[in-house]
Amino acid sequence: MSKTLVLPSKPLGQRFAGAGMLALVTLVFLFSSMRPGNTMDIKEVKSPGGIEAWLVESHQVPLLALRFAFAGGSTQDPVGKAGVANFVSGMLDEGAGDLKAAEFQERMEEIAMRMKFDDSRDTFYGTVQTLTKNRDEAMELLKLALTKPRFDEDAIERVRLQLLAGLAYEAKSPDRLAARKWYETAFGGHAYGISPRGTEASINQIGRSDLEAFRKRNFAKSNLKIVAVGDITEAELGKLLDDVFGDLPEKAELQPVAETNPARGGRLEIVEMNVPQSVAVFGMGGLKRKDPDFLAAFVLNHIIGGGGFSAILMEEVREKRGLAYSVYSYLSPMDRSAVYMGGVATKNDSIAESLKIIRGELLKIAEQGVSEEDLKNAKDNLTGSYALRFDTNSKIASQLLGILVEDMGIDYVTKRNEWIEALTVDDLKRAAARFLKPEDLIVVVVGKPKGLTPKG
Repeated sequence: MSKTLVLPSKPLGQRFAGAGMLALVTLVFLFSSMRPGNTMDIKEVKSPGGIEAWLVESHQVPLLALRFAFAGGSTQDPVGKAGVANFVSGMLDEGAGDLKAAEFQERMEEIAMRMKFDDSRDTFYGTVQTLTKNRDEAMELLKLALTKPRFDEDAIERVRLQLLAGLAYEAKSPDRLAARKWYETAFGGHAYGISPRGTEASINQIGRSDLEAFRKRNFAKSNLKIVAVGDITEAELGKLLDDVFGDLPEKAELQPVAETNPARGGRLEIVEMNVPQSVAVFGMGGLKRKDPDFLAAFVLNHIIGGGGFSAILMEEVREKRGLAYSVYSYLSPMDRSAVYMGGVATKNDSIAESLKIIRGELLKIAEQGVSEEDLKNAKDNLTGSYALRFDTNSKIASQLLGILVEDMGIDYVTKRNEWIEALTVDDLKRAAARFLKPEDLIVVVVGKPKGLTPKG
């Protein structure tokens, strides 16, 4: 089974920065992939060993992008040891098999391989990019990283110091501190209320056994999703899947995560910080990705705060009143909950007025909906720009992995614009009635705001 999307042409601009052969080949790929009329054929591949993946096969340049995900991110951190998943993501390229950290990373450099790991609350991600001629060796390094990471003590201590430095920076960053405090306020003691980056105390308690236990419990075939894009055939990919992932356990040992919702009733939290500008993060409950009204909510958010300078909040807060340089909003669906969030930063004596305007606009839209003109402009923008998300192999892999992880179906790419075009103002008003509830707005402000009084 396969699905096809036509890709657009677009100037190169500054879409890539780097050096060496991999950089050059990537630039060639950008040029070739952006020719008008190019198509993307998404194939479902199953290896001889039963491992499944999506493949976009392209032999224009000798380059492969592999992106994969294991369900279970920081929500799988042990109680009292928040930050384990994040710690593991920083350790997997710090030596594996017989190769210590410096040797492992030198070998990656020699073969122009890129490998990166990231974690979110619900998912652990991996990305590899390699030249075709070095593919076998790159995949062997990936296999070692996933199945035989060394977790040497010197590497652990080096990464620990990096993580602690990141936490120290976060404590002085109004934006990051506000986001952390928002989740703590919204979700309390639930796993979603605990920062994936942990705390100084929890990071200092994490040892080698915690890292290895997380890897063994979470890296398995049962919770694995894979996308490959580039210079590889179906048969070659099938062999690669078994070679790299075939030794993983059949079933992950994930701890259950309870369904939850953000706290109701609304509240305002203020974190004092001696800075000239206050940062506010605001949010409430949202809609999950497979909710039938999610796409309507997605388009509605584009109109409210996700559409850049064309968004209502940007128009009201920045363009008309000059209160803030930026104001935005977005939907964030998760496995066990969903939130609708936004942010604004402005002078301490302007934050109260900015938040009042934001709350007022949300209430107005919740009660009245949006205009036909607003909907048309949003549709034109969202459908017209969609193919630009697929103009490089790494972008294609990232987009398809998101679709695969969210279980939206292989035909989502070809049907998404059609579904958006079919939406009506009534659809958006129905979605707004379900999640736009300003009375439940949780607001966290970091700075020295004037005219605001905390309430809980």
